[in-house]
Amino acid sequence: MTADKEKRRAISREAARRRRRVESEVFGDLSGLLPLQPSVRAHLDKPSVIRLTLSYIRMHTLLKGKTGIKAEASHAVKCGQVVEGGEERRERDRGHDEEEEKETEDLEASEETSMYLRILEGFLMVVSTEGDMIYLSDNVSKYMGLTQTELMGHNIFEFSHPCDHEEIRHNLRLTAEEVWCGAKRDFVMRIKSAQTHRGRSANLKSATWKVLHCQGQAKACVAPSSVSCLLLTCQSLPLSHTLLSTHTFTSQHSMDMRFTYCDQRVTFLLGYSPEDLLGHSIYDLCHTLDTNCLAKNHLNLCLKSQSVSGQYRMLVRGGGYVWVESHSAVIPSVRPSKSRPGAHQPLCILCVTYVLSGVEEPSLKLSLDQHVHGCLS
Repeated sequence: MTADKEKRRAISREAARRRRRVESEVFGDLSGLLPLQPSVRAHLDKPSVIRLTLSYIRMHTLLKGKTGIKAEASHAVKCGQVVEGGEERRERDRGHDEEEEKETEDLEASEETSMYLRILEGFLMVVSTEGDMIYLSDNVSKYMGLTQTELMGHNIFEFSHPCDHEEIRHNLRLTAEEVWCGAKRDFVMRIKSAQTHRGRSANLKSATWKVLHCQGQAKACVAPSSVSCLLLTCQSLPLSHTLLSTHTFTSQHSMDMRFTYCDQRVTFLLGYSPEDLLGHSIYDLCHTLDTNCLAKNHLNLCLKSQSVSGQYRMLVRGGGYVWVESHSAVIPSVRPSKSRPGAHQPLCILCVTYVLSGVEEPSLKLSLDQHVHGCLS
């Protein structure tokens, strides 16, 4: 009996070793199919291989409609050609040239994408309606301190601020009509960042919150299993204001958005002197139809400390209005807050406003404050 038990145990151990060996080979083959650098693939564990594989399959499903159309068109062209004798060789040569041309186009497209991402000062993210991050551009590590492979396949709610979850869910809800029309999304959220002030990556447990301005639109895949998602560009706030020009002015506000300071460029752009604006609210200069846009920006500032207003109309002295966009941030004081331990009381709101257009409808006066000989009241 003892000998039989030992024999069965030996057979069981051998079967377990064989099973583990086959499993390792399967995972090795699977990781080899992932479009990643060999140095990255070598450090992937089994859960990561499964997570990334599922993400790439979902991404392939989203792109399948477009590539399928191209493949069908190519097939139709080939079927319509009469290939005889010497034509076969020319066809092979043509196919070889097409492959080389495709490789060149792919390389140029990759370089072009990198250039766009550098100009954007942000990264791309494809997120499903359930919140799964299907794809992120590889420059995400520059902003979050986490690599593309560490984030892909995870749910965005694992990394976003709990107070922003409801707003994220609201933006992820897509009706059939919104998907069909490519509905646009524009919102601000806080997300974990393992990047230190010196640009190094820290442990995720000591991560801080980074504010992202997310803009994009709904995308749908026309396939047997239709997939809907959001394609977003994510910019870290506050944005670097290195492009300040004569079409930009800076202002300082109290927490209720009343001017406490404004630079002299506002006179050239809007016609008001800085003294005219002091003590008055930015809402006095906003077009009535755009107050909701400004109110949303104000709410984001109070909750998340940083925000981008989106485009809205600002009234010009003398008549008309210009289209502008304001990038804002709450500046904290050195004095700690009594109601929120560990936090600091807000000192003021700093705004950088970009004037995006010339004066439109200059003969139209929407407020008494626009009269040349009047002043804000």
